Amino acid sequence: MSELTLNIIRLGILALLWAFVFSVVGALRGDLYGTRVLTRGSGRPERSGGAGRAPRAVRRGPQTLAVVEGGLRGTSLPLNEGGVLIGRNPECALVLTDDYASGRHLRIYLGPDSVWYADDLESTNGTFINNQRIGTGHRLEVGTQIRIGQTILELQR
Repeated sequence: MSELTLNIIRLGILALLWAFVFSVVGALRGDLYGTRVLTRGSGRPERSGGAGRAPRAVRRGPQTLAVVEGGLRGTSLPLNEGGVLIGRNPECALVLTDDYASGRHLRIYLGPDSVWYADDLESTNGTFINNQRIGTGHRLEVGTQIRIGQTILELQR
């Protein structure tokens, strides 16, 4: 083989090696930092009352999220209108110690119709309600149990 052919083969192998390194770094970055969470709505808090506005209705339905099984059993967290982020990252409102939870695993938020919804944030092991894996926009009611790995969460009044 000529020297030119060997150099082209070497450069090709080097390019493939760098492509592999960048794909590994991308996968690690995605696991460490999770998925970007987008907020719904304008991002400004609503005001109660005001000119031409009706006062806000009292919220019905779930008020707290309780851990009923898993390492954090007995922990409860109030649900707020900004939503709740659940996962292993320290930035989450509920930081799970479950090995099967992703960095940013689940988001629970109040929809425009004043009903709570859950979005699985493309977690590796999934989020389950009634033994069915959920995706985005799953409606939640009082008593709904959410399973993330070995942790079970329940929505309570």
